[in-house]
Amino acid sequence: MKRFIIAAACALAAAGALAQANYPNKPVRIIVPFTAGSATDIMARIVGERLGARWNQTVIVENKPGAGGTLGATQVAKSEPDGYTLLVVSTGHVVNPVLYQNLPYDTLGDFAGVIPLATLPNMLVVGADSPFKTVSDIVAAAKAKPGTLNYASAGTGSATHINAEKFRAVTGINVQHVPYKGTPETIV
Repeated sequence: MKRFIIAAACALAAAGALAQANYPNKPVRIIVPFTAGSATDIMARIVGERLGARWNQTVIVENKPGAGGTLGATQVAKSEPDGYTLLVVSTGHVVNPVLYQNLPYDTLGDFAGVIPLATLPNMLVVGADSPFKTVSDIVAAAKAKPGTLNYASAGTGSATHINAEKFRAVTGINVQHVPYKGTPETIV
């Protein structure tokens, strides 16, 4: 949370410098390539609200989920490079070229990083009524009955997917991946 606050403060400070250059003189769109209610969406909305107030300009946060964030990234890559269409991404953005062939954009060449907003931990959680109380319980059950346990992720290539696959590889367990459109849907 500290990094988010520091990053947001830096973004607001930068906003003052940009405002002196007559930017923005029209609404700014922030594209979030994930579902509404995701951590990325919430951060984008907080930053967008503060930037809008600082700039005295409309800032629109638009969710464009799908294909591991590539739909939203494609929209931004094809937009005018004038600073009026921004993209908020997670670590999946740098993984997508490995997961998806023939992306309609160049992850490194078509985007310019502006500022890191936050670092977010991933957590392994189970329902309160689950028989699993420890990580060891989960690993033991997965090894006893390979392929019978499922795990949810925010979509193929998402940080939750990559981290779960790393956990699977490190522990040597066989569990089934169930991708959802975003993080909020995984917690149902």
